[in-house]
Amino acid sequence: MPGSPLDPRSRGCNDLLRHGAILTENAADVLSQLAPALRGVEPLTPAPSVAIPAPLLPAHGAFAPAGDEAGLELMLERLGPTPVAVDELVRQCQMSAAAIATLLLELELAGRVERHPGNLVSLR
Repeated sequence: MPGSPLDPRSRGCNDLLRHGAILTENAADVLSQLAPALRGVEPLTPAPSVAIPAPLLPAHGAFAPAGDEAGLELMLERLGPTPVAVDELVRQCQMSAAAIATLLLELELAGRVERHPGNLVSLR
């Protein structure tokens, strides 16, 4: 959608429209635009597929993370219904950002943590 020419935040989308941008809402829209360019091109042969089992997520409340149990408990003590910054968890728990991210991801996949705008998290 074009934005106001007076608003500097609209420059990007207005410039795209000026140069012929095409609306794409799904894969079929993309393929319809690529089809003329792909005529006569040999399709790639797919690589042999390897069966990868889908991960099984534990039921809500039956979560046991694969990571550090002590770190998980430390982090859960600092989480509550009020959103807290992930960076603040890193400082308070004195753990690496990677370790916190891993534990948060596991909790999020288990449905125990909710993400909020601004890199904030809270317990569900």
